[in-house]
Amino acid sequence: MKTETVSNILPERQAKPKWLRVKLPTGKKYTELRSLVDKYSLNTICTSGSCPNMGECWGEGTATFMILGNICTRSCGFCGVKTGRPETVDWDEPEKVARSIKLMQIKHAVLTSVDRDDLKDMGSIMWAETVKAVRRMNPETTLETLIPDFQGVEQHIDRIIEVAPEVVSHNIETVRRLTREVRIQAKYDRSLGVLKYLKSQGQRRTKSGIMLGLGEEREEVIETLHDLRANDVDVVTIGQYLQPSKKHLPVKRFIMPDQFDEYKQIGLDLGFRHVESSALVRSSYKAQKHIN
Repeated sequence: MKTETVSNILPERQAKPKWLRVKLPTGKKYTELRSLVDKYSLNTICTSGSCPNMGECWGEGTATFMILGNICTRSCGFCGVKTGRPETVDWDEPEKVARSIKLMQIKHAVLTSVDRDDLKDMGSIMWAETVKAVRRMNPETTLETLIPDFQGVEQHIDRIIEVAPEVVSHNIETVRRLTREVRIQAKYDRSLGVLKYLKSQGQRRTKSGIMLGLGEEREEVIETLHDLRANDVDVVTIGQYLQPSKKHLPVKRFIMPDQFDEYKQIGLDLGFRHVESSALVRSSYKAQKHIN
C-alpha cells in the first residue's frame, strides 16, 4: 500500500509549491481575445474564475461560458461562486452567449452554470435553448456542457441529451466520504446516477472531474475512478483544489506531481479514453481533445 509522506502534508495557507505557479498568459491570440472580452463585456468563466490555463486554452480556441447568472442556490464548501437568491432568468442569454462565441471565434465552447434549484425546470430549458442558439450562430463550433445534477430528475437531463452536445460533463468533485462536507446539497450516488443515465440514453461522450487536496486518501481516489468507469464515464480530469477564500474549506494537502502521474496511469489502465491529471488541471482543460 502506498502512503503519503509527511513532507507532502502542508499547513493551511503555506506558500504554493513551485508546480502551482504559472506565468501570466501571453501571445497574440490571447491579447486579441482579452480585448474582445473587455470591449463587449463578455462573460467567460475563464476570466471571472481567473483560470490558470486561460492563455493556453484561448490560444487553442477554447473558452468556458457560465449561464443562468452568477448566484448559486447551493453552498458547496469549495466553490467561489456566490450563494443566495438568484436573479430572474435572462431569456436573452442564449443569444448573448452565442454572439460571444462568434465574436471570439471559439472553435470549442464549454458551457457551465450555477445550480438553479429555485426553478421548476432547474434551468434545463435555458440550457437547451443556449445550446440551440450556439448551434444556429456557430455551426462549426463543438460543445461541451458541464451540467449540474438537476437533482437527478430525468426529464431535465433529457433536455440536454436531446440537443446533443459533443460532450456532457458532470463533476463528482470529491470522494464518497467527503461529499457531504464538500458538496453539501449534492449526493455522490446521485452524481453517478446522472452520468450513468446520460450514457444509457445514448450520449456519446461523458466526462467527470475530481479535486484533490481536501483530505482524501489514495485508496479513496482510486475507488472514485473505479466508480466513474463502472458508470461508463469516458473522460476524467484530476486537479489540485485551491481555497478560494478563508471562508472556504482549507487545502489539506498539496499533491505531488508524481502522484498525479500515478492517478493518470491508473485511470488509463481502467479504460478511460482520456485522463487529464496534474495540479493545474481544471474541468475544461484540453476540452477540445475529449470530443473524439
